[in-house]
Amino acid sequence: MKLLRYGPAGAEKPGMLDEAGKLRDLSAHVPDFTGAMLNDASLAKLRALDPESLPLVEGAPRLGPCVGNIGKFMCIGLNYSDHAEESGMAIPKHPNLFFKANSAIVGPNDDVVMPRGSTHTDWELELGVVIGKAAKYVSKAEALDYVAGYCICNDVSERHFQNNLTGQWTKGKSCDTYGPTGPWLVTRDEVPDLQNLSMSLDVNGERRQAGNTSTMIFTVAEIIEHLSHLFTLHPGDVISTGTPPGVGMGMKPEPVYLKKGDVMELRIEGLGEQRQRVGEDA
Repeated sequence: MKLLRYGPAGAEKPGMLDEAGKLRDLSAHVPDFTGAMLNDASLAKLRALDPESLPLVEGAPRLGPCVGNIGKFMCIGLNYSDHAEESGMAIPKHPNLFFKANSAIVGPNDDVVMPRGSTHTDWELELGVVIGKAAKYVSKAEALDYVAGYCICNDVSERHFQNNLTGQWTKGKSCDTYGPTGPWLVTRDEVPDLQNLSMSLDVNGERRQAGNTSTMIFTVAEIIEHLSHLFTLHPGDVISTGTPPGVGMGMKPEPVYLKKGDVMELRIEGLGEQRQRVGEDA
């Protein structure tokens, strides 16, 4: 299934895409797509519905983040070997974890608004993993059983804030609007070959990132295993699993960063597309 949330920010309704790509309303069957609604039993009930029987949503409403009230927003840094190389950093021995503030989370096509003083805002296309049931001390072999589904994340990053303001990366990762998520939550049964998904990001129509999840240093299952041995992963938590090469910081001969009016377009095979226009705070 392709599940989504649509409508004004803070008042999104649950929906799904039917086989024809039409938006169907699920409000009569589920209050929202939050952690409590992402377990296998709840998803099975939705899967049993006939999409043709659901109300058709007319027009092209705004899409919100595909999960509401996200718990932890965890990010894995340097998880593609060629991205680590372009960043001039060593290959990590364990998944490199940082957190993005939940206040950064916006819909997949909402504007990305650079904060005052930003000069080094960068793009990062990533595969997002949405946890469906509590995971503690799980093995790699069983890790994917704890996943509700997958989505696209844009781990937008202010590199000066990240690298020069002292402390953890969180400062450069958590600016308002720096966490576009969606458009859909694609349930895990529809992603049979998770570690072989093509992915790309364009800025103003020019290809910047092109990669494949097959080149991850740590697979999704290995990441879940590792994190679940540190703390409990809860339903509705999101893990953004790292970015392939082609970020602005790594461009040669000089880095290239986003500016007002730029447009980012992101795609991951089977998971849909995002599109964000860049603005700036007054």
